[in-house]
Amino acid sequence: MVTAGTDEDRVFGALANATRREVLRLLRERGPQPVQALADHFAMRRPSLSEHLKVLREAGLVAEQRQGRQRIYCLLATPLEQVQDWLHPYERFWRDRLKGLGDVLDSMPEGET
Repeated sequence: MVTAGTDEDRVFGALANATRREVLRLLRERGPQPVQALADHFAMRRPSLSEHLKVLREAGLVAEQRQGRQRIYCLLATPLEQVQDWLHPYERFWRDRLKGLGDVLDSMPEGET
């Protein structure tokens, strides 16, 4: 069993939830935003969104900054490099498989494809 305490596990755990992935997308596309602006995109109460933001913060995927009474969140994409590094061998695997399929299809006579 994998422990949930490693940095990599926290990143993958944070990304496992659709709401958290959507928060990351919003921050990527629209830049830093206050909690309320993020909450307006979801059919959930603000405390529920705050729990998602806490998970993202603990995974190092977002940073929080106070501006007066507001908390502004911004994307920290560096931990996503761990995901990319982990996925890279699988990308290579599928690229090789599809190339092999392409080679087979290219070698078939015209009428058989």
